[in-house]
Amino acid sequence: MLTTKHAFSGFSVDDIEAARVFYGETLGFDVKLNGMGILEITLPGGAAAIAYPKDDHVPATFTILNFAVDDIDVAVDELTAAGVTMERYEGMPHDEKGVLRGKAANRGPDIVWFLDPSGNILSALSD
Repeated sequence: MLTTKHAFSGFSVDDIEAARVFYGETLGFDVKLNGMGILEITLPGGAAAIAYPKDDHVPATFTILNFAVDDIDVAVDELTAAGVTMERYEGMPHDEKGVLRGKAANRGPDIVWFLDPSGNILSALSD
């Protein structure tokens, strides 16, 4: 077993200032830019993530952060009001809001995906 004090996630971005605005202002998380130019993000529930600038950044092709929400429709409305667009993936039965309704089909959570300014994939889901 690995003995640790805590854990955090990290991912790259191509514009640290755009990431600061998105995670801090659009999503409303506590963020701070540390002395090394890395964005420290405090996630809901107290978990942490860092976003670091990378000149040759390539957006993640997988979901880097998942946000559990009580009501997917409220979450979509909040995101949309903040200017965030829901992603739609070919072959997936998204509704008019962009939600994949898994609960109604007894096939998992209701979920939406959206992108940060660097093209990294995020999700909001309710089970």
